[in-house]
Amino acid sequence: MKESTFYRCIRPLLTFLFKAIYKPEIIDKENIETTGGVILAGNHTHAFDCLSLIASTKRSIHFFTKIELFKGPFGFIFKGLGLIPVDRKKKNKEALNHGYAYLNHDMVIGIFPESTYHKEKGTLLPFKIGAVKMAYETKKKIVPFAIIGPYKRGKIKIVYGKGYYVTTNNLDFENEKLKNKIEKLIQIYEV
Repeated sequence: MKESTFYRCIRPLLTFLFKAIYKPEIIDKENIETTGGVILAGNHTHAFDCLSLIASTKRSIHFFTKIELFKGPFGFIFKGLGLIPVDRKKKNKEALNHGYAYLNHDMVIGIFPESTYHKEKGTLLPFKIGAVKMAYETKKKIVPFAIIGPYKRGKIKIVYGKGYYVTTNNLDFENEKLKNKIEKLIQIYEV
C-alpha cells in the first residue's frame, strides 16, 4: 500500500499556506512517532481541522471523512488525498477495513470521534468507538490531540498528548478514557 502521490505533492503547499495564514502553535508534536502505524484522535471544531493536523507533522495522514465529500465534481480530489469515506448513517465495516489496512502498513489514521465538528467551547459530543476499536484490534497506539482556539492568526493551538495502547476490549471504557485524555488537553491549554 503506497502513500498518495497527490497528497505528498500538495501537503507542503497546504502546510505553508496554513502556517502563513494562521500561525498555529503546535505543542508536543514529537508525540507522533516518525514510523509505524498510529491513530490520531481528537476533538473536531472546524472544517479546517484536517489542515491543522497536516501542518503539524511530516507524516501523511489518512482521515476518515463523510462520504458526501466524495460525491460531486470535486470527489476525485478527496479520493486522491487518500481519505477514507464514511457513511455516517450506517455501520461502516468497509471504512474500518480501510483503516486497518493503512495501520497494518504502518501509516497514520486521523479520526474525529465526535463524527462532526462541534463549536461549543469546552465540551465534546459523544464519541463513536471507531478509534479505540481500531487501536485495540491492530495493537497500534492512539495519540490524542486537541485543537484549541478560533481559526484566527496566532490564536489556534494544536496539542498532542502521549500515545498509548488500548489494552482491554471494553470499548466503552476505552472510549471514555480517550475522551477524558482529550478533555484534559483542552483544559490544560485552553486560555
